Amino acid sequence: MRRAFALLACAAALAFPTAGATGSASSKPLAQRLAQALAVPHVPAAHSGVAALDLTTGVVVFGRNTALSLAPASNEKLPVTYTALEALGPDYQIATDVLGQGELVGTTWKGSLVLQGHGDPTLNDAGLNRLAKQVRAAGVRKVAGLVLGDESYFDSRRTAPGWKPSFYITQSEPLSALTVDRTWFHTHHSSAPAAAAASLFKDALRKQGVAVTGRAVRGVASPDAEELAEVLSPRLSQIVRFMDRESDNFTAELLLKQIGAANGTPGTTAAGAAQVRTALAEAGVPLAGVRIVDGSGLSSLDRLTARAIVGILQAAWGDPTIKPSFLSALAVAGRSGTLKDRLRKPPALGVVLAKTGTTSIASALSGYVRDRYVFSVLQNGRPVSSFWARRAQDRFATVLAAQ
Repeated sequence: MRRAFALLACAAALAFPTAGATGSASSKPLAQRLAQALAVPHVPAAHSGVAALDLTTGVVVFGRNTALSLAPASNEKLPVTYTALEALGPDYQIATDVLGQGELVGTTWKGSLVLQGHGDPTLNDAGLNRLAKQVRAAGVRKVAGLVLGDESYFDSRRTAPGWKPSFYITQSEPLSALTVDRTWFHTHHSSAPAAAAASLFKDALRKQGVAVTGRAVRGVASPDAEELAEVLSPRLSQIVRFMDRESDNFTAELLLKQIGAANGTPGTTAAGAAQVRTALAEAGVPLAGVRIVDGSGLSSLDRLTARAIVGILQAAWGDPTIKPSFLSALAVAGRSGTLKDRLRKPPALGVVLAKTGTTSIASALSGYVRDRYVFSVLQNGRPVSSFWARRAQDRFATVLAAQ
């Protein structure tokens, strides 16, 4: 694997590698046809990084500016996906707990109940109802105290560094370790997710026949609080499948904080980014020109290179523990996610698995073609022409699929 990374590093200086076009319907060399596919108006080659590698031989079949540091848009989710699967495991589930502070006297809980979140982006009303049922099953019919929403597993920063102010709510709901229905509270997204979650849990308790005398507010569980109920998120493999196929920013940011919390400290974006960088380094991914700042790719400070992305894709391909989950997280050409309406004809249909990326300054497509090729196309501009960038990406992937 490291040999392939070294080949990509060498390819950074080459415009047209000399790999042939064995088995192609065209007599032109594969590298030439790939270069022609990228030739579109309004997308300068100087602002693009492209790499493609044959997985069966390790040979670089195309390289252009592979070490160029570029804004990745949602291709930023690829290193987050890899690190989450590698560090936490595909079967990892995120717990949301109800803790009791006080004691049960008869059927009355004398003290507070704490709804404690650990960053589950999927927690919803149904989950709260299951927690409330468990509390009632524990013999509680009345709570003589507060209902607290504990979000202390993460920090309380609602956005990530380098975001435009307009991204708040429009591109990602407020970030918190405790959110219900993605912070939707009655008629709006709440800027106080933990307090909103506590209020919704108080309502769930009442629906299950558990009376609550106190208010619902934000708080932190005491060290001696005892567990009364728990619900678990879907497995991580399912979470990243939704995140990548739909390019969901909120989920990506919470997962980055989840990665950061794995060392026992409150989860922060910066801690998660540091862990991602460490995981990539351990996998042998070349990190020159790489800057991990957030999880979604919304940050203007993020930077990736085509060779780093190909390195991430190779690392996932070579790890049998995470490979199935990593591949199933990607959109399928013409069939699912953000590729449902792209690459809808053979030979690309159904055989290109990839992550898209689009912002005003970046467009990207990176992934696999069957079990033969791995590729990455990163294009920047101010602004970038999304139409022509996608045209080049789709043509590039189609050429590989025709092999």
